[in-house]
Amino acid sequence: MSMPIPGSEVFASRPVDPGELQRSLPSTLPTHTVTQEQIDALDPLTYEVVRHRLWSVTDEMGEALKRMSGSPIVTDANDFDFAISDELGQEVQVGLYNTMLVGAVDLAIYWTLRNRATNPGIAEGDMFLTNDPWVGGGLHQNDVMVYQPVFHDGKLFAWTSAICHEPDLGGVGLGSFSPAAQDVFSESLPTPPVKVVRDFQLQRDVADLWVRRSRVPMLVALDLRAKVGANNVGRERLHALIEQYGADTVKAVMKRMMADAEARLRGKLAALPDGSWTATGYQDQSHEGDRGLHKITVTTTKTGDHLTFDFTGTDPQSGVVNCTYAGMRGGVMLALLPVLAGDIPWSAGGLMRCFDLVTEEGTLNNATYPAAVGRGPIGPAWLTGNLVAECLAQMLDRDLELGKNVQATCCGTWDTAVIAGLDERGEQPAPFLNIIMEPMSGGYGARPHADGIDTGGLFCIPMGRIPDVEMTEFLYPVLALWRREVPDSGGPGRHRGGVGASIAITPHGTSIPMGLVLASNGKAVSQNGGLAGGHPGNTGLDVLARHSRVTDLLAAGRMPSELSEVSEHLEPAQNYASSHLAPGEVFVMTWQGGGGYGDPLNRDPEAVARDLREQKITAGAARSVYGVVVENGAVDEAATVAERDRQRSARRQRSRVLRVPSGRKTDATSVKRLDDNLVEVTDVARTAVACRHCHEILGDATEGDDLALAVYEGPATDAGPQIIANAADYVDAPVVFRQYCCPSCWTALYSAVVPADHPTPPLAGLIATPAA
Repeated sequence: MSMPIPGSEVFASRPVDPGELQRSLPSTLPTHTVTQEQIDALDPLTYEVVRHRLWSVTDEMGEALKRMSGSPIVTDANDFDFAISDELGQEVQVGLYNTMLVGAVDLAIYWTLRNRATNPGIAEGDMFLTNDPWVGGGLHQNDVMVYQPVFHDGKLFAWTSAICHEPDLGGVGLGSFSPAAQDVFSESLPTPPVKVVRDFQLQRDVADLWVRRSRVPMLVALDLRAKVGANNVGRERLHALIEQYGADTVKAVMKRMMADAEARLRGKLAALPDGSWTATGYQDQSHEGDRGLHKITVTTTKTGDHLTFDFTGTDPQSGVVNCTYAGMRGGVMLALLPVLAGDIPWSAGGLMRCFDLVTEEGTLNNATYPAAVGRGPIGPAWLTGNLVAECLAQMLDRDLELGKNVQATCCGTWDTAVIAGLDERGEQPAPFLNIIMEPMSGGYGARPHADGIDTGGLFCIPMGRIPDVEMTEFLYPVLALWRREVPDSGGPGRHRGGVGASIAITPHGTSIPMGLVLASNGKAVSQNGGLAGGHPGNTGLDVLARHSRVTDLLAAGRMPSELSEVSEHLEPAQNYASSHLAPGEVFVMTWQGGGGYGDPLNRDPEAVARDLREQKITAGAARSVYGVVVENGAVDEAATVAERDRQRSARRQRSRVLRVPSGRKTDATSVKRLDDNLVEVTDVARTAVACRHCHEILGDATEGDDLALAVYEGPATDAGPQIIANAADYVDAPVVFRQYCCPSCWTALYSAVVPADHPTPPLAGLIATPAA
């Protein structure tokens, strides 16, 4: 008998053909399905009632988990998700929580059907547990999924699943984040699917083995039982639904839900012009001590009613900034669900039929075992989603109706900080571990018709929340000096990106230093890019104030509100670091806002004045970035016109014209929108691109010419006061502010903070190239 070798292809998971998977199952595992005729025979009323009942089941599973879990990650941040899948694992209904997990749940079920159906078998009363990101289910080892087969009349009818991020599952680093990791052996152990419930009984040996690895075993044990309980709720509600409507009817609805979601997305795609769009982004640093930039690139091609996401050219896996295939797929779903399927029920099994992934193995977002993947969902998977969203936004911006879903990049990453130490406030000192969850309140990207939502949350967790400050101080030995929105952190634009925020904490109730583990990106190169000339949002920044005066200030009854009050010894923290925070020291996190949309010089001056009154921007930014002069709270209209003319003149003087335009103008009444600044002009034989503002013809798209643009490259801080981190503190490569403008009216068409060698896509990346 041959035995699979750990780490070999047996632990790799990919999407499967449902028919092939069905044929591969042993005869001892019969499945329940229905015919197309039964699906077509559904009456509309029954379909809608059962569909909404299935939706309510996932909501009820979510409430069950939240009521049983003791982890703030679940109860406050809503970093979890659920799914109901059909007999083969295709996702019928998913929760509105962490949407990246949607791209991984079905992979784990496919793998289980292929590799567990015979030995140890899949039976009624079973539940499986896994945290292996190469198998699926989660995107890194802290994502733990418990899932169960649901049987009816002896046949496999469906699957339910519950998954959430665990605060710590072992490994070298606190919270299982190891900033110096070079492979998975320095991280939490990935566990392939194992039966944790058998014949409806929790297996104590497996449960004990599972929680033994954690620094917070009681929390992990409680979460395990909470996920088992949530699945029990799912099974009971499914059986009640089957009893009321019949198994065939419920299954027909499940199949119809996926088919309807697929058909609606394909219809939306078919109505859009074919084309190809490219986006490239970076992870600054890959591990502790690294000073490099690591690239992810995607070309999105729409042909007919189908999308292809091609990641060829992405850099090789490196350090901890890797994710598996499940993470890459989760990143795609992060973007696709809100951008393309915001008005379509999230029956993910149908939506995922509408795209293909092209990828090379051994890369940052398709890492092979035994790569370190602890940063997977909040690094490369998140960046994958940002880049896919950027491509989809450019595709949709051509359409006035669908363009309502266009959005600049939201808070571009999750800034991770884990603290752990000894809580001495009680009668007996007790260990503690906490992941600082405040960066849940990131800023949303701006839209063509509206500003981004200030501290609105995270793109991938629609129902996410931040913890209550007082509860954090109650649970852990820390004192919050401030938690507030940060002016200027939203990307400048005709519509402004939503602002981000910051928090300052100091130890309070412990006499010994606490450990501090940091994992982040977006300090050197922006992760929250703008669109249509909008500027990126702020860079993140973490600062440690050593030798601080905070103890004396508090003793004197003063609550500091600025770092300058606390200490002159301010230490910018690296993206990846294992450090400490001693009593009397202060740690400040500033996380990201959203990108802007459109040229900031085209923003309504009254909106700028309102932002200034509401402290969303500073007076310096109002003038230097938006060109608006505000005196005594009111806009000085004449001075504003003069200032904006001066800034456009400055753009002309500092820029290099790539190609002089022909001088031809277009009739503004016979054009088609490309984005906020560009229009397409088509005659009998040719298609040209023109500036929407001055009507200057900028290029011939039929010939694939580069546009006649002017380009400027300068210091990253030229993007605005939101660039608060110094790139040279993090990476060796030069980082610049790059801006393309119309060389006639000097409207900004593209603005970004990128490495100096960042590639220039065809037509400056501003319009689509024809699909092959």
